[in-house]
Amino acid sequence: MPDPVKTRSYRSPQRREHAATTRLAVLAAARDLFQDRGYAATTVADVARRAGVSVDTVYTSVGRKPELVLAVIDTVLGGGDQPVPAEQRDYVQAIRAEPTAPGKIEVYAAAVARLVPRTAPLQEALRKAGDTDAACAQTWRRLVNRRAANMLLFASDLRSTGDLRADLTDQEVADIVWSTNAAEYWLLLDQRGWTPARYEALLVDMWSRTLLA
Repeated sequence: MPDPVKTRSYRSPQRREHAATTRLAVLAAARDLFQDRGYAATTVADVARRAGVSVDTVYTSVGRKPELVLAVIDTVLGGGDQPVPAEQRDYVQAIRAEPTAPGKIEVYAAAVARLVPRTAPLQEALRKAGDTDAACAQTWRRLVNRRAANMLLFASDLRSTGDLRADLTDQEVADIVWSTNAAEYWLLLDQRGWTPARYEALLVDMWSRTLLA
């Protein structure tokens, strides 16, 4: 009779690998469907069918629809096939490696102009869904507050260079960046025919003129 402890230790890595593979399939299906159909027109059942799993498996591996869209947003921001914590993203590490505030601003503006046009429709759909769905409202608020906290870290990083205006607090710096890199801000410019490249140039010019000494 096999030792039960050894059997569990042998099977556990297999279960973890299977769970990770399933999660990747669910995230890929959700990303493709949200991008092709939009948030409102995509159901959890659609995601399950595309991923080849049950609806319960979608709930277990990622979560319900608000968690799915948040995970997809984080996947896009991370530039890979699964969510990546903010501090591990390539552009965040590149920002921190830059020695000057102008350099940090240029790196971050390029990342915002590349990523926000892709995530803005999902963020806006989540915000609108929050008008009638408490879970969506809570998830959207989490996203907003998380962005605000990350902008404080960015402000502190800029402050460390000695290039920031002394009359602005870190909170003021963070709020200025937070408001102008928001999905809502890009969507307004998009309505006026702005391109991501023009948006990037605007952010560099605006942040440099407004924030730097």
